[in-house]
Amino acid sequence: MTDVAVWVAAFTGGTAVLASWVTNLGNVRAARAQAEASALAQQRDRVRELRRAAYLEFLERAHLLGELYWRAESRFVQVADPDQLLTDLQELRGELRGAYDPLMRSVRVISLEGPAAPAEAAGTVLEAAADTSRALWRFTLGEPEARARFDEGHQRFKRLLAQFVEAAREAMTAP
Repeated sequence: MTDVAVWVAAFTGGTAVLASWVTNLGNVRAARAQAEASALAQQRDRVRELRRAAYLEFLERAHLLGELYWRAESRFVQVADPDQLLTDLQELRGELRGAYDPLMRSVRVISLEGPAAPAEAAGTVLEAAADTSRALWRFTLGEPEARARFDEGHQRFKRLLAQFVEAAREAMTAP
């Protein structure tokens, strides 16, 4: 009977060691999976914050440009003297040139951070800004239809900026 007791004790001990090893292996795998999930969640949060910062910077830059376009429109209405209007618009064009480069840089950052929809929308806003500024320049050169093209460009700029906001919102809420 002692031989059987030794075998039972050995079998029980072996089973306990095997069960302990299997449990430990499961715990290691669970800890690894949890660490990977945590790292992935942190990366997603970091990407989301980088995108949010890029979108906000772009919106600030676009807002500044829109404010300058609004000032140009108000000059068209408020300034009756053509020479004074030309001088005021030339000054605004200088400010627009200074505001365009930071907008272009923020579009590049958005293109880098992705995804494609907000990047494309930001690019169309940049194109509209260039077209609108070009129309203002052509007005200062005396081209006859330039004022109408400026007004159309400004409206397009505002519409495309709203579309960017929608694309950015969708990108921020996507999983």
